[in-house]
Amino acid sequence: MIRKIIKIDEEKCNGCGLCAAACHEGAIEMINGKAKLTREDYCDGLGDCLPACPTNAISFEEREAPAYNEAAVLAAKHKKAGETLPCGCPGTNSKVIKREEISAPAAAVTSQLSQWPVQIKLVPVNAPYFDNARLLVAADCTAFAYGNFHNEFIRNHVTLIGCPKLDEGDYAEKLTQIISNNNIKSVTVVRMEVPCCGGIENAVKRALQASGKFIPWQVVTISTDGRIID
Repeated sequence: MIRKIIKIDEEKCNGCGLCAAACHEGAIEMINGKAKLTREDYCDGLGDCLPACPTNAISFEEREAPAYNEAAVLAAKHKKAGETLPCGCPGTNSKVIKREEISAPAAAVTSQLSQWPVQIKLVPVNAPYFDNARLLVAADCTAFAYGNFHNEFIRNHVTLIGCPKLDEGDYAEKLTQIISNNNIKSVTVVRMEVPCCGGIENAVKRALQASGKFIPWQVVTISTDGRIID
């Protein structure tokens, strides 16, 4: 059948592996230092790998290719990592907590959020709170996965959140404008360990490069069971 599928330019590929990490379907593998589309039937044609590539080595093309085989993708995920959620994230064995089992904390948790909106897509490029700001760019799931997120990450930061798997487009252009047009002191990226979160980390990297500024930055990775991964 004729359908949209990715195309990888091996001459442009620098072997970083970000596209393979971003491909939640497992269609891309690194072979001899180059990214390869090894399973055409695993490629859904949505292009999650495109924004992850720093050299623009990946593009779309329409050509003869096997149909996307969702059943095969899910089977491969289950075989590789056990139970897998529909979003492509690995599942964890969690206890179901009943409402009556939840007790009130000894002290109320105070929100550390200092500005609104927080969605990358909605936040203005120029705003007074960006002046001399410590910027936090976080994947949506991190605040739910890490219990002390407000005190350890949001506190004393301007917070921007997003999900590269759910949002259309690329964050890099918007983040470049924010960093270029404002006096940003530092940037902290907080992401989940799952591959799809590589898109938000890569967008920040490209934004910092495009801004031409030398700004201290760091990446903190949260595990699916709520731990900070060193």
